[in-house]
Amino acid sequence: MVWPFSRSDSSERRPVSWTDSLNGIDWQHFKDPRNWVPTVLVTTTVLVTLQVYRSYLRRIPGPAYVKPSFFRKRSIFGKVTSVGDGDNFHMFHTPGGRLAGWGWARSVPTKKIDLKNKTIPIRIAGIDAPEGAHFGKQAQPFATDSLAWLSEYLLGRRIRAKIYRRDQYERIVATVFVRRYFIRKDVGLEMLKKGLATTYEAKTGAEFGGLEAKYKAAEAKAKEQKLGIWGGQTRAF
Repeated sequence: MVWPFSRSDSSERRPVSWTDSLNGIDWQHFKDPRNWVPTVLVTTTVLVTLQVYRSYLRRIPGPAYVKPSFFRKRSIFGKVTSVGDGDNFHMFHTPGGRLAGWGWARSVPTKKIDLKNKTIPIRIAGIDAPEGAHFGKQAQPFATDSLAWLSEYLLGRRIRAKIYRRDQYERIVATVFVRRYFIRKDVGLEMLKKGLATTYEAKTGAEFGGLEAKYKAAEAKAKEQKLGIWGGQTRAF
């Protein structure tokens, strides 16, 4: 009886000693693709899956876990859990969004104790909003207005942050986008348009992501129209 996939001519086989059969390598085994192709396919699939997970689906719990290789090349998606000032907030990273189960199979914590050390502080790039009272200093004019507007605009919403670097306070500097009425909005640009922030004027560390001219034009227009801080009259949001 001839077994499937075996040689039919047994006369071609040569006798092998017991010692040689133990120490020898059956190279003929590796010449048959059916013996190694499945292993290669499974190994490749596992390695690719791990790489995709590490790069796109693994949750980033804090700024220290953002790889330097991500800066200026990647954006991160998440939900805003708190707003600290007129130009910074905290987000809970939700990689993959709804496709990865966030919002229906996986939930974002709502309690402060559950969010501790699990969010990423974001500093909005290219703008400088009035600062609130801290470290014994009084709040700057319009600090309350900027904070109120940003809180209403972002708190509890999903945003995408195009990240650039860490600042001296370990915040991630990023251009921030949010969808409002199905239209993607640049948060920093919107604040400049309303006169609730100025363009960032520091000599070093300024990040605009190629939008500096656009930001300065929006600031000039708000200044011309005397909006927000340029008008000198606070308003409630």
